[in-house]
Amino acid sequence: MRRSIPAPPVGRRRARRALLFCPATERGRIEKAAGLGADGVILDLEDGVAQTRKAEARALAARALADVDFGGAERLVRVNPEGAGLEDDIRVTGQAPRPPDSYVLPKVESASAIKRLGRRLAAVERRHRLAPGTIRILAIIESASGVVRLAEIAGSDPRLEALVFGAEDLCGDMGAVRTREGREILCARSAVAIHAAARRLHAIDTPFVDLADEAGLVAETREGLSLGYAGKLAIHPKQIAPIQSVFTPTAEEVGRARRLIEEHARQQARGTGVFVLDGRMVDMPMVRAAQAILARARAAGVLG
Repeated sequence: MRRSIPAPPVGRRRARRALLFCPATERGRIEKAAGLGADGVILDLEDGVAQTRKAEARALAARALADVDFGGAERLVRVNPEGAGLEDDIRVTGQAPRPPDSYVLPKVESASAIKRLGRRLAAVERRHRLAPGTIRILAIIESASGVVRLAEIAGSDPRLEALVFGAEDLCGDMGAVRTREGREILCARSAVAIHAAARRLHAIDTPFVDLADEAGLVAETREGLSLGYAGKLAIHPKQIAPIQSVFTPTAEEVGRARRLIEEHARQQARGTGVFVLDGRMVDMPMVRAAQAILARARAAGVLG
């Protein structure tokens, strides 16, 4: 009988506001990234590594997992797709004295790809005597096939903890023209967030590639938050703080949310369902939105 792997509620999972990519071949950058306060550091074995250095990257990633102090940051490894090195990626990094907290699987187009990775990770856990489900999966959706199969992918495996949107690869796959306004990706970007929410997964937004435009980064991150995203991929250390700032509720937002929830409880005790607070009608959708703000604040560590 298949063992059930528990998935913690969204509000209790670790924050994934900013996940920073680092090529596994760049030891100095990894050591620096580990101390920058990102919610997670992704040791990249895929696009960030030249084909001629894949074996070296695996060995260096395993070494970094063993002896770099990442503090409280999540330790992730982005592997190569199936048939392009994934098996060796898992074999080598899975032998590290302390395996990754999570694996990031790119170019996901089916539920079966997630399930096969899950079986490989179960073997890693047995080798290290870890509880089943200790190692989690983040799936990157970056092709037309991945988008149209989101429902089966999102419900594929209890290890799956996040759906990650990859806009650049999706546009390449579709032959779409990438624009700053993002109209060409809005449908897919929304679909990833919707399917993540339906399965209580994190939705992680696509990276912002213009490193010189912080205002653009903040604007795109705010758009992601409004669509239901919990975090965003970062490709440079200077993107961490702006991204985390957007995804961390302010003290004012937390205060308003608490006040709304407390007033809702008082009104419920009086037998009132819908009420007015600060000139606005309040019903259950607004209460749930306030609860979501408090959940994000707790995950970010700004609310006990």
